[in-house]
Amino acid sequence: MKKLTADEIQNNWNTLIDVINAHIGDDRKDNLLKMYDDFQDRMMFAPASAKDAFHNAMPGGYVEHILHVVSHSLEIKQLWEKNGAEINFTDEELVFAALHHDLGKVGDLEHDYYVPQDSDWHRKNRGEIYKHNPALQYMKVPDRGLWLLQHYGVKVTDKEYIGIKLTDGLYDDANTAYLKSYNPDYNLRSNMAYILHQADMMATHIEFDQWKRGTESEEPISTKVPKTKDEQKQVDNLKSKFDELFN
Repeated sequence: MKKLTADEIQNNWNTLIDVINAHIGDDRKDNLLKMYDDFQDRMMFAPASAKDAFHNAMPGGYVEHILHVVSHSLEIKQLWEKNGAEINFTDEELVFAALHHDLGKVGDLEHDYYVPQDSDWHRKNRGEIYKHNPALQYMKVPDRGLWLLQHYGVKVTDKEYIGIKLTDGLYDDANTAYLKSYNPDYNLRSNMAYILHQADMMATHIEFDQWKRGTESEEPISTKVPKTKDEQKQVDNLKSKFDELFN
């Protein structure tokens, strides 16, 4: 089973913040970084899914998945553009939507989205490492993510909104009206949502393949090694918390 070390979890978090600083404009960066600061402890350890046979159902799996989707989105966008597709959105919009397509899996202001599965039977027979938090008000993942962004006063463009909402494609019946309309007036005005869906599917299936093989990707997402005393102290503190929670 694939697992991330405390160093890898910390490095992935550092990379996530670097992506925000590199791609998100100053007009909304402060509010966005405030949200990430408030959710740092929870988000760093969050899984990307509940079952071991899904994808990245492990501590740190959420952030790693987000980084995969960001990377794949930019790669797929280049492929679409190379083959003549219209690209009428910015890299900032694409990266922003990729960063937040699963934000609802962080939970709300008070509750985690996933909590450890406390049933040995479900863990053993169904591979459920986590379960949905029964204390959490039900909302679809994209809706909760968009609500969190709104709560923190982070502005979202129409392309970003649609991209986040439609990332799951036709796996979510609520997206049918957007993606399966026979009225040309209702067609999407941008290819960004299609690119995000492909990036999410690509990341999900590769993460599943890695779990199936019991290996990690050959090329790590982040090769950053803490060099300063503050960074090393941060990693040491994280290791202590990691050991306390999961060992």
